[in-house]
Amino acid sequence: MPTTLWELRCGQTARVLSVGVSGAMRRRLQDVGLAPGASVTCVNRGMWGGPVALLVRGAVIALRQEDAGLLTAEIVEGSHGE
Repeated sequence: MPTTLWELRCGQTARVLSVGVSGAMRRRLQDVGLAPGASVTCVNRGMWGGPVALLVRGAVIALRQEDAGLLTAEIVEGSHGE
């Protein structure tokens, strides 16, 4: 079942299905490896709606809710979250 990167729980891993942004933000996300097919693991969540920290290709990046909510993903089988 598709979800967004914003909805991932800490420890969950997902595969990116689509990137729902365009322009400079889309290029920036692709530069850090957030493209369809990429594996992403949630490593931390900010308090009170703060950014979500994601492990992508060995680097941790932080995305705001409005950006992470535009990337759809599929949770990897066997992945678990808190």
